[in-house]
Amino acid sequence: MKNTTLWLALCRNLLISIGIYGALMLLLWGAQVWFDYELLHFGNAAWCVGIPASVIGVAYILTIRDPQNFTGFFAGIVMSALLGVQFFLQGQIDSTFLYFFVFIPFQMMSIYKWSRSKGEGGASFETQFLDTPRFWLTIGLFVVLTVGDYMLASFAFRKDGLTENVAVKLLNGLMISSSFLANYWLIYRKNDAWIYWIIYSVAGIGLFILLHNVFSIVLFIFFLIINGSAGVAWIKMTTKENYGWLIGK
Repeated sequence: MKNTTLWLALCRNLLISIGIYGALMLLLWGAQVWFDYELLHFGNAAWCVGIPASVIGVAYILTIRDPQNFTGFFAGIVMSALLGVQFFLQGQIDSTFLYFFVFIPFQMMSIYKWSRSKGEGGASFETQFLDTPRFWLTIGLFVVLTVGDYMLASFAFRKDGLTENVAVKLLNGLMISSSFLANYWLIYRKNDAWIYWIIYSVAGIGLFILLHNVFSIVLFIFFLIINGSAGVAWIKMTTKENYGWLIGK
């Protein structure tokens, strides 16, 4: 597939994302007027930064639904930079660090590996599930990262102890650990990445229900649909011999 075609696909997905978010903003503005309840927070700098981050993020996911299209990761880098700024404005230092110093390098690695494999034959584009040992290792790392973030939030960032704001800190930890693993396994075109993106989306819905942020609830429901559909698309492209842990390999 020529690079021009790949870039055109990214541009098309960006336009689709802009259209979707335009419709969503109009819908929420109408609901805000009708119910006299603030859903759009244009006076909040962090919230405003999150809008282009979300638009570009959806274009990123739509583009890498095609495991040959490395251009999506350029959008992913812009998205990660914007989210890093957003989290910095919100005082979430752990998330700021991850987006700038972990996720952006991960996405740069994805560009390198995906673009190098372009043209090396059909096998280079195969999607796969993890093998059984790496599946369980990833599960263990997921637990360690979630607990580690919870401890950092309790004693370094929030400093509220282990028994305060348990649900909020746990859901935030689930989001951080799942997005870390999702970004990492995307580098190697592993279907398991989408499992962790789905966990990220579900945890985000739960977190923003607790925080009474209606806009973000709607946003993460949308993320769940997009991530789920991308995961299904990758699984459909996966041959049976690449089902890894699902068949005990």
